[in-house]
This record gives sequence, C-alpha cells and structure tokens, in this order.
Amino acid sequence: MQEPATSIPATVVTLEHVQQAARTLEGVILKTPLLQNLWLSRTYEAAVYLKREDLQVVRSYKIRGAYNKMATLPPASGGREVVCASAGNHAQGVAHACHLLGVRGYIFMPANTPAQKVDKVRLFGKDQVEVVLCGATFDDTYHEAKAFCDAHDYTFVHPFDDPAIVAGQATVGLEVLQQATYSIDYCFMPIGGGGLASGVGSVFRQLSPHTKLIGVQPAGAPSMHDSIKVHQERRALETIESFVDGAAVKCPGELTFQLCRELLDDVVLVPEGQVCADLLKMYNEEGIVLELAGTLSIAALRQYADEIRGKNVVCIISGSNNDITRMEDIKERALRFQGLKHYFMVTFNQRPGALRTFVNNVLQPEQDIIHFQYIKKNNKEKGPVFVGIEVKQPGDEELIKIRMVEEGFGYEYLNGKPDFLALLV
Repeated sequence: MQEPATSIPATVVTLEHVQQAARTLEGVILKTPLLQNLWLSRTYEAAVYLKREDLQVVRSYKIRGAYNKMATLPPASGGREVVCASAGNHAQGVAHACHLLGVRGYIFMPANTPAQKVDKVRLFGKDQVEVVLCGATFDDTYHEAKAFCDAHDYTFVHPFDDPAIVAGQATVGLEVLQQATYSIDYCFMPIGGGGLASGVGSVFRQLSPHTKLIGVQPAGAPSMHDSIKVHQERRALETIESFVDGAAVKCPGELTFQLCRELLDDVVLVPEGQVCADLLKMYNEEGIVLELAGTLSIAALRQYADEIRGKNVVCIISGSNNDITRMEDIKERALRFQGLKHYFMVTFNQRPGALRTFVNNVLQPEQDIIHFQYIKKNNKEKGPVFVGIEVKQPGDEELIKIRMVEEGFGYEYLNGKPDFLALLV
C-alpha cells in the first residue's frame, strides 16, 4: 500500500509557532524536569539526561498537542465539539483538554481497550466526554471516528498529523533547551506517527543545529523508518507488531513524514525484547515506571554506545501509562531476548525414571524448569512435553540441547517460533 506524499516545508513549524504554543500551555501542563540519570550515565560513560514527560499531568506529553490544537478552535461551526480516535495517551490528552476548555468530546477507542484505560479517559474528561468503544482494531476505530466526525461536522483532533499538534509537542524540545546548561550532543526521541519527533526536531534545528537528532521505533512497527530509509516516500505497512502499542502506527503522517525526513539525522529500530529489558531495568534499578513506548529512547542507546561516550545525551521519556497486567508478558519477552528463557517440545520415552533422568542429567543445578506441560496423544509409547527452562547465562541452552541428545530425548527448539509460543505461554 502506498500513499503519495505532499511537499511540505519544515518551516511550517517555526520557533514563533512553538513559542506561541508554550504561552497557550502556561498553567495547563507541567514543565517536566530534565534530570541526569546516574545509572545510565555510568553504563554508557556519557552524561545521559532524561526529559521526564512520564511525570506530566496525564503521564504523557500528549496533552501538549491536544490542548494547543483545541485552544485555537473557533467557537462555532462544530469547533467546540471534537472527535478523536486513540487507545491510550492521545485519548487521555484530548479528554483532559475537553475538561479544561469546556469542549464536548467524543473519544473513540477500540472495543478491546482495557477497562483501566477507558476509566482514565473518563476520569480526565469528566462530564465533557463520551467514550465510544467500537472496532476490532485501531484502524477500524479510526475510520468509524472519522465517519462520525464528518457526519456531524465536528473537528477531528488527529494524534500527530496536524501543525498545531506538532507545535504543541515541540514545546518539549523548547523546555529541554531552556533547562539545559550544557551543549546537547545527541537527542533520542520515540516515534509512532512522528508528532513528537517533528516538533522537537523543528526546535532543535533552529536553536541547536549541531545536536544529532535520533528517532526510535520498535522493530515490529517501522513505518517512519521504512518510509524514510527504505522507500524514500511515505508508505503504509501492511501489518505491524502492536506490542509497543504507544508507537504502533502503520503509516506516518503526511506532515510528520516530511518533517522527520528533513530534520532527523537517523531513525533506528530496537527489538521489542530490548525495550522490555530496559523497561524492567529502569524499574528495578531506578524505581522509574515507564510504558513501552516511553522506553524506546533509552533502548536505542545501546546501538549508539560508542558514539555517545563522553557526550551530553538527552532521552525523551514520552510516558508512563503502563498496564500492570502486562508486566508478566514484558518480563517474558525480556528474558527470551536476553537468552535466559528457552522453550522446547521434548519427546519423553514412557519408561520409568525418564523425568528424573531429564532433571538430573540434562539440567544443571542452577537451571530451573519454569513450565512443564504434558501433551497427551494416542501413541502410548511416546508423549511430547512442552518444557520452559530458565538459565543463568546466554548460551547455556546449547549445552542443554547436547545433553538431551546424549540422553536419548528428542526435541524441537521453540524460541524462534513466536506464533506457536503464543498459544502455549
């Protein structure tokens, strides 16, 4: 699928636009801190600073763009009634802006959105918003929201592809440069549709042109990365991995694609497992609770470890709206990515002591069975067993494979088969 791009100059988001947005947001948003993180600084031998948008009033930067857009709407012709489609942070930002501005809002969310997220939208919007749950996917929800908006001649508040949205998100970059007392060598920022990166990039190119600007996307949803670096034109992906839901966008915006292509020095991809591992490290080491999309900029530091050594680095932490029920899945993906959790389908001969042999002769004392499921078949001589094993060091699984062969256990290694694992784990 391909969509034609329209030539839009980067100057569409000028410093004057951003400064006006900052004035509009005075007293509405929190000017979030820019704090050096000593653990990351020590790890990468650089001065790593975090722009803590996870501490924002709605726990993400999205309120900036939503409020800036809505504060400039005309009072008539549907301007005081808005519609948006979102499964998360944008919905909360629009809802909170509706409450503050007294604007009636219709928030369309996918039917399978967790109740916790729906409740948050209603909490921020109070009596000004109506939540509409519809559609099996975000794309379905988006199309229904647009159709409803057009039918009633309301204003659609796009999550990223709008100059007023971009200018609002750009105030993040303006604050960073006002807060920093040092020259910033690198700035890492997450990309979903590209609104944040477009805005921050616009500010930095005008006020700190030497700073290298790095956009970061999850490997399973590389829409901006592929449009810029593979196709050199805006294209929609046929499918995406939605695990990093705050950055899972099939197609970048028309405006944001043009801006990111002109402004950014690089767009990199990070594996979802790396994002999970860094999210857990930030929680365990620093006590900072992040969402997956909010961890993207930190996860990209590994790829730039050599280049950023001795430099001043800013990572924009975009949000902390994480669902606690996802933590086990996040831990699971992190351990598999780190090579510490492995799954096998093992054929156990139906002989006395087979399990004891497996435990005593195949596994080492520091290796734990964390999943064991017998799959019954009609064949009484042999039966497959689904086994999950946690190891202490990456590479230990190769010794397990060797010992299984030596002890006469047939096996199939499953870690490279995520679709199959999803049915069992």
